[in-house]
Amino acid sequence: MKRLLAILLIATSLAGCGYNDFQRLDEDTKAKWSEVLNQYQRRADLVPNIVASVKGEANFERDTLTQVIEARSKATAIQATPELINDPTAFQQFQQAQGQLGSALSRLMVVAEQYPQLQANQAFRDLRVTLEGTENRINVARNAYIQSVQAYNVLARSFPTNLTGMLFGYQPKPSFTVANEAEIARPPSVDFGSK
Repeated sequence: MKRLLAILLIATSLAGCGYNDFQRLDEDTKAKWSEVLNQYQRRADLVPNIVASVKGEANFERDTLTQVIEARSKATAIQATPELINDPTAFQQFQQAQGQLGSALSRLMVVAEQYPQLQANQAFRDLRVTLEGTENRINVARNAYIQSVQAYNVLARSFPTNLTGMLFGYQPKPSFTVANEAEIARPPSVDFGSK
């Protein structure tokens, strides 16, 4: 009878310690992270087709294409595993590589606007629309991941569940950050001039 009572007491205390919440939220962040990776892979898969369609424009700026190709290479070289979300340094490197690819693709699209023949090419226009849709999907997936990590991190940092987290090794997870946060925080300079 004492043994049964001890087992019930332990089970009850574990149920209230947040262990099951850690399990649920950890799996949720992994699922959300998988969707982020799917969308980044979708974008990476578009790059060769975009580069091929742009290469058809004889005078297109080679430096811009080279930057896109190199950024894609760096972004896909990082092994994106579910464990990446438990390593803040690796996560930051991954985020930086994806940011560079996004920036390179944005520059490519801006430069492409200067080429009327390219803009008239239906295949390029279709790829551009697909890329824009993919960028939107990336944003949606990242936002879902950020919300999931927020819920997990609140659990990991709140008392008494933080004790359970420490006991079982559940550390707070890294989230996406803004690459140019300091620049965004600086107020814009407005000069109306004297005309």
